[in-house]
Amino acid sequence: MSETVQTTDVAALDADVLAQTAVAVREAGSALRERFGEVVRYQSRDELMRALAANDEMALDILRPRLTCVRPDAGWVEDELDGGALPPGEWWVVDPAEGNVNHLHALPEWAVTATLVRENQPVLTAVHLPLTGETYTALTGAGAHLDGRPLHVSQSADLGLSIVATSQARPDENEKVVRRVGASITAMLFDALVVRTAVPATLHLLNVAAGRIDAFWQFAGARADLLPGALLVTEAGGRISDADGRAWTPQSESFLATAPGVHAEAVATLSR
Repeated sequence: MSETVQTTDVAALDADVLAQTAVAVREAGSALRERFGEVVRYQSRDELMRALAANDEMALDILRPRLTCVRPDAGWVEDELDGGALPPGEWWVVDPAEGNVNHLHALPEWAVTATLVRENQPVLTAVHLPLTGETYTALTGAGAHLDGRPLHVSQSADLGLSIVATSQARPDENEKVVRRVGASITAMLFDALVVRTAVPATLHLLNVAAGRIDAFWQFAGARADLLPGALLVTEAGGRISDADGRAWTPQSESFLATAPGVHAEAVATLSR
């Protein structure tokens, strides 16, 4: 069998896996939507963690068997806050309730994500927003889509006319990261048109891929909150790097996703 035929077969198989992944995240999202609406009250960190875990477990009870059936030999990342490189092979990187704390507070910015990573490269991803019914998908070499419609990053070439965004990677960050986040927001407030600051990262990255905003950056971070958006932005024609303009990997200490026309300016601002 020729290499071209083998490549075509793999691409067709991955496309089928993506279709089934999209079904899985929609089903998990539907279950979480049934739990959404009232603010969940908690009086301690333990109570908060139990409420977050309840959402995660409900979604995982749907996602894990369905995705395992689709790719039974793929590994499974247990902690969505994990970072760094994965061992060789295929892995499912899943965030069962991306923006979980928003869900608990009856805020609409949350999603369900599932990304297949092969040899440390995201191959396909599906992100479902249960409150709007939207599903964003991307497949390496086949583009990024919103419910089947192609996505394209913006044509902006002026950071001063751009909407940009950032996110807090996790609670309890160390002081160095917190101060760098604060300094970067200040710098962008001087150089960009508008700065948006909110969690989760994935929803900002969807907006970069769709051309609604022009840049997103984050310091620190985990695989689960950056890989889906990284693939979507790349397949929509955007640029991915760290904040200093170097190639981004899950081991990087920063992340930057932009429309190509503002990448150099964003790097210059964040590198000051």
